[in-house]
Amino acid sequence: MATNENLPPNVIKQLARELKNLDEIPPEGIKVGVNDDDFSTIYADIEGPAGTPYENGVFRMKLILNRDFPHSPPKGYFLTKIFHPNIATNGEICVNTLKRDWNPSLGLRHVLIVVRCLLIEPFPESALNEQAGKMLLENYEEYARHARLYTGIHALKPKPKFKTGAISESTAALNVDQTNTSVCSVDPKTAVSGAVVPPPTPLAPSLNTMKAASGQEPPTAALNSIVEMGVSSGSGGGAPPPAAAAHKKEGGLAKAQGDKKKIDARKKSLKRL
Repeated sequence: MATNENLPPNVIKQLARELKNLDEIPPEGIKVGVNDDDFSTIYADIEGPAGTPYENGVFRMKLILNRDFPHSPPKGYFLTKIFHPNIATNGEICVNTLKRDWNPSLGLRHVLIVVRCLLIEPFPESALNEQAGKMLLENYEEYARHARLYTGIHALKPKPKFKTGAISESTAALNVDQTNTSVCSVDPKTAVSGAVVPPPTPLAPSLNTMKAASGQEPPTAALNSIVEMGVSSGSGGGAPPPAAAAHKKEGGLAKAQGDKKKIDARKKSLKRL
């Protein structure tokens, strides 16, 4: 709990409750701030009401509470320069709520709402800024032009900044998820150089199946046959024509006979030695 020598403890407790309520349920167009170590000065940012010369502006003000608060009204000042009949050039606010119409039962919420309403409906009859009050009564268009000029120079809202980092991170996460999905759809055991090898067909059993059936490594001839059948089935051409199959078979027999002759010749040469 904040402490302040200028305010009694019971007033500090009351202000703490009211400020908490203002923070949780702020009035329309009003944002309240306070120094936790000094409740005697209340700050507020007031948005310029739509349809007024103060539209699109944000005006900072402060309320100064003296030791007699709430029996005596707070003093209000605009810290942001504004062209308004009831706001002096030094920022002092002139409104009946903070003077003769003050009531101890009125809270900070009521005061802040009255100040914002002052931007909607000024009272030039009790003007602190005589130039603004006279201009409002004689030539509203000229008054509004001056007020908009002050608003544009001193009270323009800061443009909201987009969260490009968060968008980028979300987009990156989405891209990673899509990449993982596409990679997982390909079996790494069957992917060679970016190509996907089709699964073994009934005519071309897998090596594991042959090994499990015989308990031994399959012979080289069987491996060659499996490779040839796998390639032909993956090419989309279906089973080879009978003439091609017969040609491959004859070539295989001729090669086997040639190898046998070479082996017999080596045996004869060894016997001679």
